Amino acid sequence: MHGDPQQIIALGGGGFLMEPENPLLDRYILSATRTGRPKICFVGTASGDAATCIGSFYKTFGAMSSVPTHLSLYKPPTQDLRSFVLEQDAVYVGGGNTRNLLVLWKEWGLDRILGEALRSGIVLAGISAGSICWFEQGLSDSIKTGELHPLKCLGFLPGSNCPHYDGEAERLPVYQRLIAAGDMSDGFAADDGAALHFIDGVFAKAVSSRGNARVYRVERTADGVEERALETEFLGA
Repeated sequence: MHGDPQQIIALGGGGFLMEPENPLLDRYILSATRTGRPKICFVGTASGDAATCIGSFYKTFGAMSSVPTHLSLYKPPTQDLRSFVLEQDAVYVGGGNTRNLLVLWKEWGLDRILGEALRSGIVLAGISAGSICWFEQGLSDSIKTGELHPLKCLGFLPGSNCPHYDGEAERLPVYQRLIAAGDMSDGFAADDGAALHFIDGVFAKAVSSRGNARVYRVERTADGVEERALETEFLGA
């Protein structure tokens, strides 16, 4: 895969975990691999490898032109995680507790392996925790129960990220307040059903599985904060 672009697709919400009847974002992730029958690996660390999430993944991607598998750190498929990951065409990270995800990934060295996967051209994707984990910062509810706070993440992408921008009432005001105060860096927010596609570390495109789902650029200004809706391509008919 030498010379392939480095791609990250960050879902604000949606996909098989939230919209099992709507495969548009999941198909988009597969199409980004530019492979006829891509190998795609689900990583459910953030949910504690919830069986329902893993089952939904296999049901969805087993019905598509793909080869699904999953990586558990609780019951690893092999001692050689690096080779296992680097054999994939895409890695899809599920939602849950981002703080726990980061701790476990670093303990197992999966953060470094995923960085290598990105550089080798393997598409990295994810929803919620699996979206914010790629950025320098994410707005997370995994630090204090019932509260939203900035969380330092992997830094594969610059700036900050907020998922569920329209799906959870507190997301928008808290994210904007933290950016206005300088407590979070400028970043991107995505509604449920919308996704941010980055190529070589640069925002390239926004897509959605719902006609009204959008992504936004949110930046600190001298007067506070500016939210700018970005052009979003609806993947449906």
